Amino acid sequence: MKCEHCTRKECSKKTKTDDQENVSVDAPTPAQESGEKGEFHKLADAKIFLSDCLACDSCVTAEEGVQLSQQNAKDFFRILNLNKKCDTSKHKVLVVSVCPQSLPYFAAKFNLSVTDASRRLCGFLKSLGVHYVFDTTIAADFSILESQKEFVRRYHQHSEEEHALPMLTSACPGWVRYAERVLGRPITTHLCTAKSPQQVMGSLVKDYFARQQNLPPEKIFHVIVAPCYDKKLEALREGFSTALHGSWGADCVLTSGEIAQIMEQNDLSVKDAAVDTLFGDLKEEEVMRHDGASSDGYLAHIFRHAAKELFNEDVEEVTYRSLRNKDFQEVTLEKNGEVLLRFAAAYGFRNIQNMILKLKKGKFPYHFVEVLACPGGCLNGRGQAQTQDGHADKALLRQMEGIYSDIPVRPPDSSAHVQELYQEWLEGTDSPKAQEALHTTYQSPEPCTHSLDIKW
Repeated sequence: MKCEHCTRKECSKKTKTDDQENVSVDAPTPAQESGEKGEFHKLADAKIFLSDCLACDSCVTAEEGVQLSQQNAKDFFRILNLNKKCDTSKHKVLVVSVCPQSLPYFAAKFNLSVTDASRRLCGFLKSLGVHYVFDTTIAADFSILESQKEFVRRYHQHSEEEHALPMLTSACPGWVRYAERVLGRPITTHLCTAKSPQQVMGSLVKDYFARQQNLPPEKIFHVIVAPCYDKKLEALREGFSTALHGSWGADCVLTSGEIAQIMEQNDLSVKDAAVDTLFGDLKEEEVMRHDGASSDGYLAHIFRHAAKELFNEDVEEVTYRSLRNKDFQEVTLEKNGEVLLRFAAAYGFRNIQNMILKLKKGKFPYHFVEVLACPGGCLNGRGQAQTQDGHADKALLRQMEGIYSDIPVRPPDSSAHVQELYQEWLEGTDSPKAQEALHTTYQSPEPCTHSLDIKW
């Protein structure tokens, strides 16, 4: 595929019919290409899906390809083995941060409650040699709170600023990469500037936590456990734009499936352990989530906040209405027959394409859209909710959805730790440091001269 095909308005590898949502593009691993089977060859195997926007020529440069080749279990074990050697000057503090959407996968996989699955995972990682295991929910708190404030600001400004609304969420790396590398302006001007939970977690670990431990950021090796492969690409984007003193926010991203395979291939005697927090000896005693059916719930939290801030309306129950399909849903705030707020959730590439077409034509009536690349949301990430032959595992997904829905919901503004961090770490909610640590900017498509097809 020629590079110029993908730097135009439409991506040639994205042309498909509705029933091709889950069609895969063959991507042999280096082990498969050479005909050899390495010790951890199974751990890095993956397939690229058209709905992932990962196979596009213009999306992965040669430099990124080299860095992506390190985003696997071998790099994780390289650090573990390095820490066992005598030269302590080369040792790293190994930190693993787990996304809340990964936990239902481990609970279903090992037939445990989500709390027991969290403790089992934490205990296993520490038995390997990991020093700290964190939950990324606190990072999502920051991301949602900043998104709430930005939506209210955009709403007040939308009569003067053409592209203030609709505000499109920026937490899904597959969607953001497609918007940046293929769509460009004016679509990227609609993207919320709040960093994703993964990006915020990188700042928390490599800046705040590093300071607490009196460590330079480069002495910490930070691994993210996530539901999808797009997070690997997000780590590269974040590293280029927000490197902390020359250190990446996330050094390695492993999918839930990759971690599960490591667990299955090891016979370690594991003692369950509570998840750590960023605050000294405190432990996470209970697994919490945000108010989303399969994601971090940006729509629900921002909708409630906007209803209260803009119209002094208290919304307890957010009512979703499916429109053209189950992955395109609408939420409205109405008063005296007038629609005050119209929000939508658009999941999967088919719905994203429809949204973009209507937005370009000026026929898209929404104030806000929660956009996710995976049909069904984050729980359906390709790194955990698929069968051996690469198709969506619908039975597993339904089981994970049930497990996730039973996790208690914690509103992002109810965390005392978040409020403390705003003051102690960021010097206030609206400080320049908060802006730098919690917000980002977006690129526009540029012709690429050194691109390659990605091979996991």
